[in-house]
Amino acid sequence: MSERIARLAAGSGTRAPAHALFRRLALINGTVFTVGTLVLAVSPATVSSPVLLTELPVLIVGLALILAANTLLVRRSLAPLDALTALMQRVDLLRSRDRLAERGNGDLTHVIETFNAMLDRLETERDTSSADALAAQEGERRRIARELHDEIGQSLTAALLSLKRAVDRAPADLAEELHAVQEAVRASLDEVRQVARRLRPDVLEDLGLASALTALVTEFTQVSGISVKRVADVELPVLSSEVELVLFRITQESLTNVARHAHATHVELAVHATPEAVTLRVTDDGRGGVLHEGAGIRGMRERALLIGADLTITTPNGGGTDVRLVVPTVTQQRRNP
Repeated sequence: MSERIARLAAGSGTRAPAHALFRRLALINGTVFTVGTLVLAVSPATVSSPVLLTELPVLIVGLALILAANTLLVRRSLAPLDALTALMQRVDLLRSRDRLAERGNGDLTHVIETFNAMLDRLETERDTSSADALAAQEGERRRIARELHDEIGQSLTAALLSLKRAVDRAPADLAEELHAVQEAVRASLDEVRQVARRLRPDVLEDLGLASALTALVTEFTQVSGISVKRVADVELPVLSSEVELVLFRITQESLTNVARHAHATHVELAVHATPEAVTLRVTDDGRGGVLHEGAGIRGMRERALLIGADLTITTPNGGGTDVRLVVPTVTQQRRNP
């Protein structure tokens, strides 16, 4: 990323602003020293050779005033560089847009405009790359889910039927062992179906977001033993399939993180809609805190950016973790004309 930023900056015409900044500094220094010289020329102060002790305070005060004026003017001219450096240090392409104001910065305005434009290009490239990567990921999920269902699922089903016939015809001393094998195959078939459902949310495509979240919560509670309280509006606005998929995947990843890391006993899932936005919240009463944002959270942020949503992950004062996704309805209107 740093190499890409360097290449973009190199091709953005920074030489002209560098010359303008040089001219500005030269003008400041020249003006300060010219004014200082004129002041000494028209003032009654004189300098002897050799310099008398009574003249030293005058020279020191004059030099101090010149240096102070020069320092103040140069510092004010270069002040935007501090803000630009701070922005470079905190900028994160996976978080909300962060730009530096371009007004009132003198000769550095063009540098700031160029840097902001570079961030715009990088974010556009990020959005395109993330969309392609996530689309490919969803396609691969569907392919794997289909293969699990059509091939492995059918093979296990056939094996289950064969075992049933074998149990029915087996002598009593083998029937119990074959029955245990039959139950193991049945458990494996259930696990394959669960994995396929997690990879490809058919309920989301067939019945919508509310039913998909209900099925997800039910499966999560059965597997983890953690109770989930659902709080949702009776009616949600019409959402695009892309937005519904993002809401589902972020909920799925949040619940997975709770089961793996939170050591929680209770989770609350809330979906609310206002005229301005649709808000999804997943909160738990676990230990809280995100020590390191791994691939899961990074994927959540990428998905949120694709639909213009704001994702925040915080630790409330009472403990636990609060995952909040806010999808502006303005974005939905643009995506669903």
